[in-house]
Amino acid sequence: MGFAILAFDSTDPSRRASSIGRHREVITRWAADGRLALGTPLFDAAFQPMGSLMILNVPDETHVKEYIAEEPFAREGVWSRFEALPFAIATLPYRPLPQPGAPTATSRTHTISIGLDGTDPQAPSRRAAVRESHLARVISAAESGLLAMGGAIMRGQSMVGSIAITAHASDAEAEAWWAEDPYITGNVWQRVTRYGTRMVGLPYHPLPGGV
Repeated sequence: MGFAILAFDSTDPSRRASSIGRHREVITRWAADGRLALGTPLFDAAFQPMGSLMILNVPDETHVKEYIAEEPFAREGVWSRFEALPFAIATLPYRPLPQPGAPTATSRTHTISIGLDGTDPQAPSRRAAVRESHLARVISAAESGLLAMGGAIMRGQSMVGSIAITAHASDAEAEAWWAEDPYITGNVWQRVTRYGTRMVGLPYHPLPGGV
């Protein structure tokens, strides 16, 4: 179990620019000791930064508070709001995440898809009915490198949504690929939000199941 911090920037872009160096120092340290499983920016349609997705590999909210206390984007007003979602990274055969020194793309390379399940009484059974076929599909995607990371948003012991990062350079490409997934065809995800991103090299540890 861990947490996904979904954060959105203020309307002043200069704050991000002034804090980025200190931000990188913090996330490099957290990645090196395994507490940051993955961190990526959120980009809007014009490839402008609009927030962050930080996947923390920590056991409880005490460590989330520790991260927020250290994170310059939180302390210095870069983020205007954020939420910490209980999150479990799926154990899949992921390819290695980029390490320090890896080139950083100058354009969007990936898409973050956040799918929320329904809240009706039948929602858990819909997810359970297609989960195995969904897993078969994402196992193949992780092996090929298409799926960089994925997992479940949790509420207690129940899965109530998903977050996935795929190597799609546009919302349209991501939407077309996910349209064939059982979580879409089986009506599991009732609402899907997407953001552009790119991968940045940090001293990441392998993701669960990854190499």
